Amino acid sequence: MISISFSDEASKPFIYPIGQVQPVQELRVGITSIREKWESTNIPVADEPGQAILQLPSCTLPSTDLVHAIQTSDEALPTSDGIKHVWELNLINGTWIRNDLEAIRAIRPSAPVPKGVVAYNEPDIFIEPGATLYGCWLNAEEGPIYIGKNVLIMEGVSIRGPVAICEGTVVKMGTRIYGATTIGKYCTVGGEIKNTIMQDYSNKAHDGYLGDSVIGQWCNLGAGTSNSNLKNTAGDVEVWSNAHERFHVAGKKAGLYMGDYSRSAINTSFNTGTTVGVSCNVFGNGLTPGFIQDFSWGYSPRSSFAFEKAIETIGNWKKLKNKTIEEQEIQTLKHIFEQSLKTN
Repeated sequence: MISISFSDEASKPFIYPIGQVQPVQELRVGITSIREKWESTNIPVADEPGQAILQLPSCTLPSTDLVHAIQTSDEALPTSDGIKHVWELNLINGTWIRNDLEAIRAIRPSAPVPKGVVAYNEPDIFIEPGATLYGCWLNAEEGPIYIGKNVLIMEGVSIRGPVAICEGTVVKMGTRIYGATTIGKYCTVGGEIKNTIMQDYSNKAHDGYLGDSVIGQWCNLGAGTSNSNLKNTAGDVEVWSNAHERFHVAGKKAGLYMGDYSRSAINTSFNTGTTVGVSCNVFGNGLTPGFIQDFSWGYSPRSSFAFEKAIETIGNWKKLKNKTIEEQEIQTLKHIFEQSLKTN
């Protein structure tokens, strides 16, 4: 059987600002990461490109046809193009929640829905051990709901599938979550969320709207932060594409795309289809511009976030969740910072 490896460099420009610090194959779509999806196919995944026969762009997901071709061929196959725009993740997330949950069900059963929880279409609700759910509403009529290990769902929460809430996340009182949404591991969320993917260790802990968006790891949206996902004209939304170095039409709906380690001040209003780079501190007057580049300190006017201060701030946020910043991350961030200075 052909073994595979992943090429980050072929993927990073296309899914910017997501996946710029962590390996792209660790990106969470549906319930599990891209790498975990490939590992579940039983195709050998090599850690080093030289150990594999076939190299795929890291943002390539395992379709039935591609997996079959790899499993049955002894020859090198042409590589898939993978995901070409970050907003495509929102389009496929509901399908992958369903696919991933089918794979999980084949391995283990769900815990029972606790008393005091109102459940619609209970067979499509999957709860991992250790999850705690108080008086909340779970509606799986339009798609499954996955509740991960040690998740806490507080009173008054309403969830309408397809939705995945991953391990260790806290969903605060009165939160409303619509499909197709994935909340990664060890996040804290509140307010209203729709058709959004939030990677691990990020927070949207307060009221405000987040829709049709993709949020990286270790991000924090201040209280009252909201984004627009639909233009007042109902026209096409243009989103910044790093691969093409220009704005690109994303369709009628596009929200907020935020890179790892970025934060917004309280009551920030993100314009339709806004892209925020890596390690930005977003604050300013009025709606944000459509593109806020890496290591920005504010907007209108914008200045550059001092690198040492940025690393200190990231370290402080990690301490809040009992983590530390690794040297490899610092070196990756330093490279991104140096590149940002060239485009000032």
